[in-house]
Amino acid sequence: MLPEAFQERMRRMLGREYEAFSEALEGERCQALRLNTLKRGADSCSAAGRYGAENVGDGVEKCGSTRPGICMDFAHLTKVPWAENGYYYQPEDQPGKHPFHEAGVYYIQEPSAMAPAELLDAKPGERILDLCAAPGGKSTQIAAKMRGQGILVCNEIHPARAKILSENIERMGICNACVTNETPERLAEFFPGYFDRILVDAPCSGEGMFRKNQAAYEEWSLENVELCAERQDEILDRAAGMLRSGGKLVYSTCTFAPEEDEGSIARFLSRHREFSILPIEKERFGLAGCDGGAEYLACGETGEAVSALHLERTLRMWPQRIRGEGHFAALLQKDGGLFTEICNKGTVSAESGAEKPKSLMGDLYAFCEENLRFYAPPDRAGGGGLFAELGRTVEMGEGARPVRFGENVYLVPAGMPSLRGLKVLRPGLHLGELKKNRFEPSHALALALPPESATHMWNLGAHDPLVTAWLKGHTFPAEGEKGWYLICVEGFSIGWGKLAGGIMKNHYPIGLRRKDFKES
Repeated sequence: MLPEAFQERMRRMLGREYEAFSEALEGERCQALRLNTLKRGADSCSAAGRYGAENVGDGVEKCGSTRPGICMDFAHLTKVPWAENGYYYQPEDQPGKHPFHEAGVYYIQEPSAMAPAELLDAKPGERILDLCAAPGGKSTQIAAKMRGQGILVCNEIHPARAKILSENIERMGICNACVTNETPERLAEFFPGYFDRILVDAPCSGEGMFRKNQAAYEEWSLENVELCAERQDEILDRAAGMLRSGGKLVYSTCTFAPEEDEGSIARFLSRHREFSILPIEKERFGLAGCDGGAEYLACGETGEAVSALHLERTLRMWPQRIRGEGHFAALLQKDGGLFTEICNKGTVSAESGAEKPKSLMGDLYAFCEENLRFYAPPDRAGGGGLFAELGRTVEMGEGARPVRFGENVYLVPAGMPSLRGLKVLRPGLHLGELKKNRFEPSHALALALPPESATHMWNLGAHDPLVTAWLKGHTFPAEGEKGWYLICVEGFSIGWGKLAGGIMKNHYPIGLRRKDFKES
């Protein structure tokens, strides 16, 4: 049973529509996945280009694929109207138990949760912050729109959730993301007026997830709603200081509570007159009839002051009106003409705050020369040739730079500011580890590399028993030149193997090995 106080409030808010709302919460929840435009296969076609439902037939033939892959394995895919590469699936499809999931071909994401990142409308080359980012669905969606160019800072305050966020950034082959584990207050000290766009998917009371998560309504209370609203005010204030003049901010929650939705926006605008609500083209997103509005404010305020805020421009996604859970979003813009903008202190060399790469990192160069087709002779003045080629290969754009933390080497996007003093889980693409007399490539590098860049590649079919065994940590017999191999499934990289003595040794990370994949 839903909390009585929640039911009473929703009856007041929805009136005659409450019965339809109540029936929707009792119905089956919708499930969806989002195809990854960053993941390229051996045919140089992205996962979204090869397997997008609208491209079946034409797209498969154009990309040279011999089988429709995901569209054959998951026969029930239908389009999510408001997400460019989002598709509903049916429970029997079980995409979480398919090898494509581990290869980063798609991200499993609640369909309504795809809307905020679409509204943010990230562009390549921009500086973007996802302030409350775990587990990473919206961050990976933003990264896909950035196409590897620009700087994406993904932050999560809770350490365990930040680790999950970092793992999902890695799985989706994202190279230009920095993952931090900080408070909004701490980040605001480092990034005054720095970001072009900010997403605040705020911690909330989770009412929109009642159908999906029983614990959400078991833990619900009016007191918790009030606490969440207070916390959201603090988070939004910090976000406001990190946004540049003219920049855009999307605020979103997965709750119906007016105090946390229109109420949070109204309070924010009263404190920050330099912001205004931008209209959302709801018809374009297939969300007609999902307006927010002043009538939902818990305090019941009306009149000119509230009307002038244009709360009707906000978005409310109702489960009785769409195929998805409850969600709220508002698109805000900062007008730098009203107040003096805090000037950003500027960026510094990516190597600052970390140990600079020693001499020529000879073991890394040797690995690249032997195992990567794009290898360029090292620039003896600092290795710019190799890292420029790496940056272009993983589509990070020009100016990507190496950073060494202890024995670990990362490639960070151009313009990355100093991170000294911040808790950083990953500053960019993890290339690997410099061990004694050898370089060991990272799992992140394998997932980010297009297969054609590897000197040796071993491709497994999605239904080959070997791929299931591989993801469980087993080796398999193989013949060929000894050395590192990029292991792929249906042409998509999934990890490293090392061939020696007729055995492909398994370098799939122990912590990621699974026991629950579909058997052929």
